[in-house]
Amino acid sequence: MNKKSLPTTQKKGKARLGDQIRSIADRLKQETDVQIQATSRILGAAAQIAENHDRLINEVVDLVESDLNLEKQVSQKHIYNVDILKQQFKTLRDAKVHFNLKVSSWESLVNKLNAAYSQTTIIQNKPQSNQVLTDNHVKKSEVPYKNIEKLTVFLEPDVAEMFPNSEAVNEGLRFLIRVTSKNHSASL
Repeated sequence: MNKKSLPTTQKKGKARLGDQIRSIADRLKQETDVQIQATSRILGAAAQIAENHDRLINEVVDLVESDLNLEKQVSQKHIYNVDILKQQFKTLRDAKVHFNLKVSSWESLVNKLNAAYSQTTIIQNKPQSNQVLTDNHVKKSEVPYKNIEKLTVFLEPDVAEMFPNSEAVNEGLRFLIRVTSKNHSASL
């Protein structure tokens, strides 16, 4: 080999090494760009989740406030009236489904509910010896003053602490039904 060819070979080797380093640097830059885009998408999704969470919390708070206001109105009067029911339900059909009653007008619904409320109050004021809460039994029974099938449920002690009577259990379950049905309809 002559003296001129040696430096040219070294120059070519350095040029190839430089090209390889540039190629690696380009790939690293592309990977960094991909990671930045992925991180941006993840942060965007997290922001959307936080926004949805806040909206859901606000909806639940609104439902609870509405229920508390309605319960306050009903408990103050101890009777139902057309205005209260119209505030709670969009249509007579919704109210009929909620209470599982067959009626043809708001007035007849109010009459049936108030009649049932006065009978329920009398029954609930009687001492109840069947409040044994150790077993998880469920049985169906017919109430003589109504043709509506009732369900007797024995609560576990920890649940019974939170729900002192059947009215509290029913209101809790109705609230849960409204929240889940509202969320189900919002997702469709």
